[in-house]
Amino acid sequence: MALAPKLQARQGQQLAMTPQLQQAIKLLQLSNIELSAFVEEQLESNPLLERGTGEENRRGEDLQKDAAQQHNAATDTVSHGEASSQMDVPDHAVSPDATAADVGGTVDWSRNNSGGSFNGSSDYDPAANTAADITLSEHLTGQLAMLRLSQKDKLIADYMLGQVDEAGYFRSDVAEISDNLGVSISRVNTILLQLQTLEPTGVFARDLAECLRLQLRENGELDAPMQALLDNLAMLAKHDLAKLAKVCGVKVDGLKDMVARLRNLSPKPGMAYGGTMAQAVEPDVFIRETPQGGWAVELNSDTLPRVLLNQRYYNEIASASDNNTQAREFISECHANANWLVKSLDQRARTILKVASEIVKQQDGFFAYGVDHMRPLKLKDVADAIEMHESTVSRVTSNKFMHTPRGLYELKYFFTAAIPSMDGGEGHSAESVRNKIKILISEETEKTVKSDDKIVTLLQAQGVDIARRTVAKYRESMNIPSSVERRRMFKHGM
Repeated sequence: MALAPKLQARQGQQLAMTPQLQQAIKLLQLSNIELSAFVEEQLESNPLLERGTGEENRRGEDLQKDAAQQHNAATDTVSHGEASSQMDVPDHAVSPDATAADVGGTVDWSRNNSGGSFNGSSDYDPAANTAADITLSEHLTGQLAMLRLSQKDKLIADYMLGQVDEAGYFRSDVAEISDNLGVSISRVNTILLQLQTLEPTGVFARDLAECLRLQLRENGELDAPMQALLDNLAMLAKHDLAKLAKVCGVKVDGLKDMVARLRNLSPKPGMAYGGTMAQAVEPDVFIRETPQGGWAVELNSDTLPRVLLNQRYYNEIASASDNNTQAREFISECHANANWLVKSLDQRARTILKVASEIVKQQDGFFAYGVDHMRPLKLKDVADAIEMHESTVSRVTSNKFMHTPRGLYELKYFFTAAIPSMDGGEGHSAESVRNKIKILISEETEKTVKSDDKIVTLLQAQGVDIARRTVAKYRESMNIPSSVERRRMFKHGM
């Protein structure tokens, strides 16, 4: 059969990822801090964008009516045990009379103000989550002048200071620094010893034992038994006090006194100072109980960037640049980008509200009664309920936080795996099972320490079908020692 070229016409569908769509997806997964930084960049680069104050009304509508619209769109209400009918409205079928969490509303979120916002009177304090004014690095740098170092040694010390982590530990290898700076190892070690005299005591330690040793030496408590204890911290972690007391050459009671002195020390001396990478965590959504017995879901308007498109300035520039093709193209591109940004911020805010409202609806038991009543929940469950794609829900819940009467939680916290039920009914969430394990262990006494097998039996009696290896995995994830180690801790009163 001879081969010959020919033309064929085929029809197919393909998703085109335009730059605007890619940017919209990026905006969706940004945290409120990252979003603010992005908007600041856009304000600097686009002359048509202006920073909103929350009082503008570029549509010429009544300000009082517009403020009421903003408040309604910023808040949704979820009743105990039942869904709000408004949450079932798909993106493409929004009624013009809809309120609350509607997706197709006319509210301009890019200029939303804080009027009527519940977070203004909330007990949430953003300042409580901010880092200290002075960082550990700044504190140590200020003390370098107190050390009698030559000019070249100060350069080495300054380089070594940059290798200290937030906890105050010196994590770099001395030999590597020696090679990098072209100096002898002994010289680096000498400078390191001098840096270890800085405050807070324990900084520039290379491990936990050295950190505690520096503090004990400062207090005049570093004797031979204590040195032996520091050399065998791994044995202490296993709570084998009888063997450890023998190694240290003291009695068990004396060893307990030594351990008590260690507990008075700071294992992370640098944490008393702010870190350069620390950032405040502010919630994107607030949850509060309403007098009617439901839950009010409200966006944190203070974290929503407020930007406006200056249409009047655009009209003036566009009319003045009719004869300048390059200027006309530039201002048209700025106009399109500004329009896109305002709409994307609008869509992002409403999508977050919609997802958060569905989470509250699904996890109503958690908000009302606690973690024991948390239901198994998957991203697909929320995506199907609000008629969005699962990947969209995943992006919305990343780096987004919800302030609730029970504390501050990341939205992803409410998605947990399902543990089967013994009677074949609705499963239990992994988070609630972890809490059950924690409660069972917290009720232990010296004579009632429960093995993992015993915990399995007790959980099965509560209707939780769980394997022993799963119990062990959950216990270890909560940093709870094994039953053998817990017995030793009870025996020695630890």
